[in-house]
Amino acid sequence: MSAQVDVAADPERAFTAFTEEIDSWWVRGAINFFDAARAVEMRIEPGVDGRVLEVYEGDALELGRITVWEPGARLAYRSSVDDSEIDVRFEPVDSGARVTVTQRLVAGGEKMFDFWPRTIAWFGSWFGKGRPKEIAPVSIALYYENPVEAAHWLERVFQLRSWTGVLETGEGTWIEFHHGNVAILLFPREGGQDRASTDMPWVYVDDLDAHFEHAKSEGATIVKAIHQQGYRAYEAQDPEGRHWTFAQARPTMTG
Repeated sequence: MSAQVDVAADPERAFTAFTEEIDSWWVRGAINFFDAARAVEMRIEPGVDGRVLEVYEGDALELGRITVWEPGARLAYRSSVDDSEIDVRFEPVDSGARVTVTQRLVAGGEKMFDFWPRTIAWFGSWFGKGRPKEIAPVSIALYYENPVEAAHWLERVFQLRSWTGVLETGEGTWIEFHHGNVAILLFPREGGQDRASTDMPWVYVDDLDAHFEHAKSEGATIVKAIHQQGYRAYEAQDPEGRHWTFAQARPTMTG
């Protein structure tokens, strides 16, 4: 899997921004971290054997170990969370630098989180337009039989826009639009699901456990109890059968 973006900077500056300023260009949404409820920073430690880190208060998750460190030219690391290797190259072009990310399974590997097409687009957008805003504490999730086709229609007809552009995502991933700092998330619809049980608001709350217990005590129908998939969340049903997802807010979000 490979993706690339051109930025208006020379390769040396692009490399520095990619590594030293990753926390500035990484989109700070609640679903963009392995443990979004605790994540406060992204960090890359310089040099071979440096770590790629998702930082928490007093703790961190190691995402990878650097295997190649060539400032202005190349960065590579072996993932610590799946079976992949990531290779980032910085090449001069007329407009500045072309940054190409290649992610591949290691020999005998089975699992790869292929998030780099979206992530490298964040880097290009940050260079062109400044730092994206923190995602708002509410999002809308829409489910389509063909999310890519729907995304292009929404972009063309409703003029929805994204910091990253419409991505030709693979099965099981999502496409993300932004209206101000509100995310509109497009997911593939599973067979047999109707709109009432799929299209849903996503609301991020400061204390998910307390919110869950309150909803239960008030008689809400719980569709899926609290679970963790990077973000912590639960699903409940309103009086007319529509599903709502409530997720743990990031530490810097406000309810």
